[in-house]
Amino acid sequence: MTSIQIKKTHEEPGETSLAVTVPPESVREAEERATRAWQSRARLPGFRKGKAPTAVVRKRFADDIRQQVLQELLQESWKAALAQEQLKPIADPHIHNLKWEDGAPVTFEFHVEVKPDLKLERLGGFRLKRTVPPVTQEQLDAQLHTLRDQRAPWTPVTGEKPRPKELVHVTIAQRQGSEVKDHQPYQFVLGEGRAIPEVEERIMSLLPGETVDAMVRFPEDFPEEAKRGQTRDIRITLHEVKRQQLPELTDDFAREVGDFESLAALKQAVRQDLEKDAGREADARVRGELIEQIVAANRVTAPRPLVERALLAYAQTYGIPEDRWEQFAAEFRPVAEAQVRRDLVLDAVVEKEKLYATEAELDERIQQLAARRQMPAAQLYASLEKAKRLRDVERSITEEKVFAFLLSQSTVE
Repeated sequence: MTSIQIKKTHEEPGETSLAVTVPPESVREAEERATRAWQSRARLPGFRKGKAPTAVVRKRFADDIRQQVLQELLQESWKAALAQEQLKPIADPHIHNLKWEDGAPVTFEFHVEVKPDLKLERLGGFRLKRTVPPVTQEQLDAQLHTLRDQRAPWTPVTGEKPRPKELVHVTIAQRQGSEVKDHQPYQFVLGEGRAIPEVEERIMSLLPGETVDAMVRFPEDFPEEAKRGQTRDIRITLHEVKRQQLPELTDDFAREVGDFESLAALKQAVRQDLEKDAGREADARVRGELIEQIVAANRVTAPRPLVERALLAYAQTYGIPEDRWEQFAAEFRPVAEAQVRRDLVLDAVVEKEKLYATEAELDERIQQLAARRQMPAAQLYASLEKAKRLRDVERSITEEKVFAFLLSQSTVE
């Protein structure tokens, strides 16, 4: 389809729009190919397979033929656009303003998000400071408390009303006049947001075995949009309350946690882990500061289309409801802009210095990850591939290589 006409109608950093015109003769040829394809496999009453008349096939499979033609025209037009405009798309194009009438050209627009050309004049010569704060006793105590909390058994409480952080077993039923129906059992920890605040307040007013009828209202920010602001007449019965009993910090507790001979050995291991975390956080701060200096030195901007794309990804990740999109976008725009600038810088360095992750490096990383998880490397590889997360591992390796290169060009104190 060499006669397809493509004209650039709009361009800004991160986005390009192209007007596409497919002439009638190209459309007709595509229709004939699609019709022959359907004719060869059509099974229609009164005709042998592949022998049905063309007119009958066109009438019977009109919608399918039209869809196949449109798909072919879009694919061929996209190939032509890529070749003509030398685009670097970061995603499939969006199709807008499609017009297709019999005997007339097919016209539409490609809206394409593209990677902007980024020329980095300065990548090194920066001064950075790496600071690792010492692990405090408060941090150590907090981590030990977390370990105790994870292994604390739940024991029943009698004769007391439940309090936040206690486990309750309740039944909640719907009330309609004198009728009580749809009894549903629930078990959750108070204060963790598993129930709406009004329900938790009612539960905390009960002793085990007691029941209360109440009219409760769903808050305006309730995840299920249909229930926001709605009221329900319910009956709550509290069956059981359980409280965690934190184990004492002893040598026996240390042996329960892991392969530690004593509490002192456990504390030392916890401190070392906290020190490693502090080191990783220090490295992350250095990398962030380096990117900021590169961005400032090269006046890197975040193209609006790429920022909007990043905001959409954040909103989907955090499950932001559509009616809160505008507020979320306003709050998270600086984060999205920083992320876009960071990615543009890293991608530019990768392309310039050819710092892509190799297959050998990927295999080695999979081996390391598999060893930590105590599972065969082939099994982990298959699992990552199925979950479409191999790209994340590759990206991690690539970023490590990029930062190693960039940090070698600057001074880190």
